[in-house]
Amino acid sequence: MFRCRSCKSIDKYELIFNPDYEGKKEFSQETDKNGELIFHVDGYTFKPDLAFMNSHAVCRYCGNIYIWDYE
Repeated sequence: MFRCRSCKSIDKYELIFNPDYEGKKEFSQETDKNGELIFHVDGYTFKPDLAFMNSHAVCRYCGNIYIWDYE
């Protein structure tokens, strides 16, 4: 799980797509049986790591980016 350093919310983020990305931009997320986050993006499934979060995720509540820590 990830925590926003700015507002302290946990897993309250949305994926930011590069404007040049030509895929469908279909995104969903779920938590697996071990409590780990799983992303589904245009048919690909993966577990995000901290580097991914700090490169591509923005906090839904405070709008900051590059501010994630492991929770």
